[in-house]
Amino acid sequence: MSANPATTDRTQASLLLLDTHQVTALLQPEDVLRAVHEAFTLHSQRAGRVFPVVREALPTGGVFGIKSGDVSAQGLLGFKAAGFWPANRARGGEPHQATVLLIDPATGRPLCVLDGNAITTERTGAAGALGLQHLARAESTRLCLFGTGVQARVQLRFALQVLPALTQVRYLTHDGQPRPDFEAELRGCCDIAHATDANAAVAASDVVITATPGCGALFDAAAVQPGTHINAVGTDTRGKRELPEGLLERAHVFVDDAAQSRSIGEVQWAAPDLPCTELGDVLTGQAPVQRGAQDITVFDMTGLALQDLTVARMLRTQALAQGLGTAIAWPW
Repeated sequence: MSANPATTDRTQASLLLLDTHQVTALLQPEDVLRAVHEAFTLHSQRAGRVFPVVREALPTGGVFGIKSGDVSAQGLLGFKAAGFWPANRARGGEPHQATVLLIDPATGRPLCVLDGNAITTERTGAAGALGLQHLARAESTRLCLFGTGVQARVQLRFALQVLPALTQVRYLTHDGQPRPDFEAELRGCCDIAHATDANAAVAASDVVITATPGCGALFDAAAVQPGTHINAVGTDTRGKRELPEGLLERAHVFVDDAAQSRSIGEVQWAAPDLPCTELGDVLTGQAPVQRGAQDITVFDMTGLALQDLTVARMLRTQALAQGLGTAIAWPW
């Protein structure tokens, strides 16, 4: 007598694990750009949903969050549990920590667990690149970067890729000290130098990228010159900010998700009626950008759950095709 197929499937079910080394080996910038573009498109078309974000401070000094969503027509469901633990630096570890879980929407069973650190870094860099491609002036040559951490580096790497006219980078650090190792990584790619006067560096730049922990305004609003584009990366929690008061009111503001940006992004500091355009609507043509040479544009990046899910699905598909990862029995 043959076994019941449903029973056999349940007892032979497995869970795929992809650790940081396997995820990093599979991540390719062009693949990530395509997956993140798809996430923005799905969000714009409301084919994919993003659920309310959990973002809470912990007694340990860390911040814990959950971003989740689904694309029902594609059988895509999952979440990323992530946060920021600054004390990890003293342990020699990365403060940002993330884990992604893909779930079968038909049964609720877990399909794949992925280390989310590299996913978060690359998908955020790709989102920033899409913002630069569609919002910054193509002829931009000078960039001001706040931060030299993991996210600042990936934002700069993608910026140099998608804005080929960029030749000059000035960067600022929280302690006002240069980072020779950071400069060495970029030497040969651009004219890079440390700056200590934030307002002067911003005023002299076509593009500004802020990728810091978001502990306060980094420069004065008056320093931002007409024609500047800003990618604001670091504000992703209530109470955080990187941009100064009064700047958003002078700018055309773009966001990844309007409700999320008003809750945990830079837009939390603006008036409730501040006009915002979702980048996905720009990518799908629903909100064409008519950028004037003197316009100031801001992309407030809080991170979409759909970005994590489309990238994670891409990685799982590649891992299964290449026989990578660890499959463990997960019967039910």
